[in-house]
Amino acid sequence: MFGLSELAIILLVVIAVLCAKKLPELARSAGKSARILKSEARAMKDEDAPGEPRVIRGETVAPEGPRPQSSGAQ
Repeated sequence: MFGLSELAIILLVVIAVLCAKKLPELARSAGKSARILKSEARAMKDEDAPGEPRVIRGETVAPEGPRPQSSGAQ
């Protein structure tokens, strides 16, 4: 009869046919999730290197540390 690999292929084809309209949206969502995960992992890795700007969710975040004092009169 059918083996496990044949059943898996048939299942994938059935899912692709039934969900064809939502596949681009699902792929886009998976790509965004992967980018966020990658940037968060990079940010955690860069926490050991203070003074460098970080990019989180596509936005550059100023490095943590002492802030420069303004030289203007108040």
